[in-house]
Amino acid sequence: MFLSSQGLIHFLTQTDAVGFCVLAVLTVMSFLSWYLIAFKLWHYIVIRARSRAFLADFRQVRQSVDAERLRMAVNGNNPFARLLSEGSQACQSLREAQRAGARKADGTGFEITSPDDYVSAALAHGVAREVQRLESGMTLLASVASTAPFIGLFGTVWAIFHALQSIALSAQASLDKVAGPVGEALIMTAYGLFVSIPALLAYNAFVRLNRNLIGEMERFAHAVFGLFGLGLPVGGAASDAPQVAVANVEKAR
Repeated sequence: MFLSSQGLIHFLTQTDAVGFCVLAVLTVMSFLSWYLIAFKLWHYIVIRARSRAFLADFRQVRQSVDAERLRMAVNGNNPFARLLSEGSQACQSLREAQRAGARKADGTGFEITSPDDYVSAALAHGVAREVQRLESGMTLLASVASTAPFIGLFGTVWAIFHALQSIALSAQASLDKVAGPVGEALIMTAYGLFVSIPALLAYNAFVRLNRNLIGEMERFAHAVFGLFGLGLPVGGAASDAPQVAVANVEKAR
């Protein structure tokens, strides 16, 4: 097919500048999407490996001091470690505010009446920032998946128009003269689908991976809040956990 008189090579020799521009755009989109697919897949593998080791160590934590040691050891090399840093920094800021006084002497500032809300907001901010990192490049994948078929369709329409013009000028309107160029023009549509389908499948797979990872980070943020804010051990609270939680909340207030 490729070496015949009616095929891809023949189509490339007969197409014009617009056709080559469409092919170039689709080729660039294909390279970008495959690069993003490979990069994000490698990124997820690295995150999973580092997070699995970190969470295994975090389950052994019983006090906030142990969490601080773990945080300094891993140095934020995974999303869960960065969330732990957010919670730790929020608690440190609260301790500094309590030492300096919740309200400044000149009357500026405001009184912190609910320290647990401050820590929760810091952890929620950390989760939101990790979501932004995970979604990096997803817009490009979605754009390639949604626009590549239409770009290929535009190339097909333009190629058919170009072929029909050539047939009209040659005054030869037989079936073989029409079917050949029209069939070649459909190469553009097929190329657009070839670019779009991998990007769409990868986008859906990464969305699912992101959703699962975000759920894990939210559960981890809850455990961090229990550790720093309520003094609950990570490995599981004791039978008197509600009483301990109430006592710590009352003490913080």
